[in-house]
Amino acid sequence: MKILQLIVVIIAIFQHAQAVADDEFILSDSGLEDELLFQDIPSVYGASKYEQKVTKAPASVSIVTADEIQKYGYRTFAEILSSLKGFYTTNDRNYGFAGVRGFGLPSDYNTRLLLLIDGHRFNDNIYDAFDITAGFPVDIDIIERVEVVRGPASSIYGTNAFFGVINVITRRGRDQGGANVTASYGSFDTYKTRVSYGDRYDNGLEMFLSGTFYDSHGNRRLYYREFDDPATNNGIASNNDEERARNLMGTISFGNFTLQALHNKRNKHIPTASFGTVFNQKPSKTADQSTYVELKYANTFSNQLNLESRVSYNHYRYDGRYNFDYSEDEEPFIVTNKDFSLGQWWRGEVQATKLLWNDHKVTAGGEFQHNFDQRQKNYDLEVYTDIDKKTSRWGIFIQDEYSFNDKLTINAGVRLDYFNTFGETVNPRGGIIYNPWSDTAIKLLYGTAFRAPTQFEMFYHDGGITTLPNPNLTPEKLQTAELILEKYFTSRVRGELNFFYSEIKDLISITSTTDGLLQNNNIGEAESIGAEVQLEANYTNGFQGRISYSVQETTNKMTNERLTNSPAHMIKLNLIAPLWADKIFAGLETQYMSSRKSPVGGKVSDHVITNLTLFNQNWINGLELSAGLYNLFDESFFHPGSEEHTQVGILQNGRTFRIRASIDF
Repeated sequence: MKILQLIVVIIAIFQHAQAVADDEFILSDSGLEDELLFQDIPSVYGASKYEQKVTKAPASVSIVTADEIQKYGYRTFAEILSSLKGFYTTNDRNYGFAGVRGFGLPSDYNTRLLLLIDGHRFNDNIYDAFDITAGFPVDIDIIERVEVVRGPASSIYGTNAFFGVINVITRRGRDQGGANVTASYGSFDTYKTRVSYGDRYDNGLEMFLSGTFYDSHGNRRLYYREFDDPATNNGIASNNDEERARNLMGTISFGNFTLQALHNKRNKHIPTASFGTVFNQKPSKTADQSTYVELKYANTFSNQLNLESRVSYNHYRYDGRYNFDYSEDEEPFIVTNKDFSLGQWWRGEVQATKLLWNDHKVTAGGEFQHNFDQRQKNYDLEVYTDIDKKTSRWGIFIQDEYSFNDKLTINAGVRLDYFNTFGETVNPRGGIIYNPWSDTAIKLLYGTAFRAPTQFEMFYHDGGITTLPNPNLTPEKLQTAELILEKYFTSRVRGELNFFYSEIKDLISITSTTDGLLQNNNIGEAESIGAEVQLEANYTNGFQGRISYSVQETTNKMTNERLTNSPAHMIKLNLIAPLWADKIFAGLETQYMSSRKSPVGGKVSDHVITNLTLFNQNWINGLELSAGLYNLFDESFFHPGSEEHTQVGILQNGRTFRIRASIDF
């Protein structure tokens, strides 16, 4: 049935693509070359810390635009990432996690990806984490563009830039040009309302303000066969999946200065009885909130020197309430264990970019982060953990993009980082980018990266109830080699083929001890070898489409076994089709993922998910309407659990819907 669904969708896509292609003007070879020289090839900032064409970037880059977000009906950042080649996501019904190229260890809190919000480093100073569900810091409806840069980038960003860098570029005042109200309603009594205002004034002042309220009752009935017993409601978790989130964001720019502030808070009930908590009784829950205020200065001087600096205050707070049964007989004795983390830090960055001798584009910079508050506490009837740390780190880097001629470019850089917890580390990156023709790029890349162990991984424990600390953790180290072939077959059709090999040493993962407790450990070495191929089309009449296939073999080198939560194959199909001029569009995507191992034994099966959205614009000036069906064929599928779960797999939602309306004033 899964393969049949896939075949039907593939046939539909290619039939429509052929019909559109037949209507397109076909360029001659010489005409194509001329057009490619002048067409607007997308630019990316996150690959090198300055704007450059994606064909010159030393990485495989994906860009998702605001238009795609609306027409595909994406509801969360996880859905955006899931649509991209090589990426996949996992949801344990508390947090969302991103995997890439076969690396997606359950409950790693996304520490191996660096998240930037308009260039601001967002990962916190306790878990080095971010959420990709309703807890994502930015309402996805105010995202103008998402840049996803694959591969190691510690040579310019330091820790967390392990498997990739994600730069989220938000809406500006000029993009809004007034007020906007957006509201949506969906399955499980899910409501979201956003109010935004933005403009750019004649005196040069530009501002954008936005606030979002999100509330969902969640899935009212979730079945877990591991708890199928009369004493635990026959495995049914009832009304334990509630979620609520708030987002506030403001950006004010004047001249060369930009002040940006962000605050988000999210509360989530946990229906899975993780960490051995009671099942289907008083719900355990988590609450996360993040805040930052950043002042940025950016200026390009008359001598073409570009100078950019940032200074920011950052705050993160986590509160967990986990309900355990401490009884030693049949009479329940429910105790709420309280888990608390508080992180505060300030951060400063400066960098300069200058074109030297007409063929060297040199970027150099440095940053310093002082973590003046890193608290973790766990207690109920007694205090198990009470940690208060203060740490600091700094890094300096230099990078050179050297163009021999129009066809050959070399990009090389190196960075030195120092942590007062474990010392220094040096990470280089280099790439050769060859353009034999104007429509073709060949990239040969090599880079290393590191991920520092987090405060949570090293020091957290709860007195031996479920977890133990490990202050002897060492940083993870990564090296990757990659070959990328990019080709424009016509001015509207582009193909990309990637081959990559990655090796990780001192991989950190949560494991079970001989006493059945959980502890983070450097579990040894892992490697991944794979390939990705993608064909994408973007026609002037509104048709867009892409198809990608990813294959990867990701194994533990000590045991030669595949890592947990690591799919061998992924196929993704995306199509935006105009149904009526520029007014009604259909957004269709289908994703196939092969089976994945679970860390608690067994595996979850392969699955095919199809989503369909109808999007309307331009009927009434400023009004947008959309309606989406997700998991269209009501596929029953699971994501792997993690070490803190009893379940082999965590059941995901069946068919759901959302309707949405947005109006500008």
